[in-house]
Amino acid sequence: MKMKKYLACLTAALLMGAAFTACGGSTETGSSAAPEVNVQEAPETAPEAANGGDNAESDSADDAGSEADAESKADSEAEDSAAEVTTADDVQFEEARTAQPGQAYLAIVDGQWWVQYWGSAEKDGYMLSYDAGIADIQGDGSYTVSVTTDTNGFRYDTNDGDIDGEYRAGEGMNFLAVMIPEGETLYPGAVITIDSILVNGTELELNGKNYTSSDDGVETRANLYNSWVSEPSADAHSTEGYLYDEDGNAIVDDISDYSAQLVSPDDFTSWTTVEVNFTITGTDGSLARASSGDSSADEADGAAASSVEANDADTEADADTEADADTEADADAEAGAAED
Repeated sequence: MKMKKYLACLTAALLMGAAFTACGGSTETGSSAAPEVNVQEAPETAPEAANGGDNAESDSADDAGSEADAESKADSEAEDSAAEVTTADDVQFEEARTAQPGQAYLAIVDGQWWVQYWGSAEKDGYMLSYDAGIADIQGDGSYTVSVTTDTNGFRYDTNDGDIDGEYRAGEGMNFLAVMIPEGETLYPGAVITIDSILVNGTELELNGKNYTSSDDGVETRANLYNSWVSEPSADAHSTEGYLYDEDGNAIVDDISDYSAQLVSPDDFTSWTTVEVNFTITGTDGSLARASSGDSSADEADGAAASSVEANDADTEADADTEADADTEADADAEAGAAED
């Protein structure tokens, strides 16, 4: 609008100058009128004039509209970004399970020592605690333990909170075993016999026989894949009984058939669910082998010693009785001879 006013004033000034010239005005009048026309302002407004006043206003409006669109787009993107972030309050998590003393669980470690489970929902690979299959041992019988990566909890913990996107599956295998916390105290001598191992629903072929042992004297285990163990440990036992005598000598003919590597890591290239079915026997303690430090063993030794002492006393008493009888007989014989 200012440009229009400027152009109108300029046109009017020029017309007035022409009118004065046509009327024969004096030179002073003409010279005094000319400065009123600010012809120097024209270059300053030339760019606007070149585009036209209406176009300039339109450009300003377009610029403002573009800025508004940019702000709106930024707000929209921010809202979309916020919508993509899933908080823990928005997730329906499965039950995170911890194995209690006397319960069996599947201890597992993947090839990179990241995806793992050690029976706890709070530490050491808790991401596999969601919906973990834990068996409550109630005496001899058949049980199943398992782990799975197909849970909202696992996806949330391993995929930056995105439970709908692609998630990491287990890759490779470093360790696999059936474990019973405090099993050595609760079920001394109990035997875990592996019936089957399934990966993603497919049963694996077992490379030998498993045995039962303990790594710390507290937790009972059956190693299914333990690359650090090359032969059964001294406390290894199975349904055949203990594999070694107290001096460490093998007392079973097929000791080489027992292994801590029943499966191969090649069978665990990419796994979602791992399931192990097993049978447990000897929970009544019938196979328990008392050590020299056990009170039961000490009591048995004491009882045996007492029995031996009692037998010795009886023998000594019998000997004394026989000696007395012989002495008395000899005395009687001597007396009879004297009478004769």
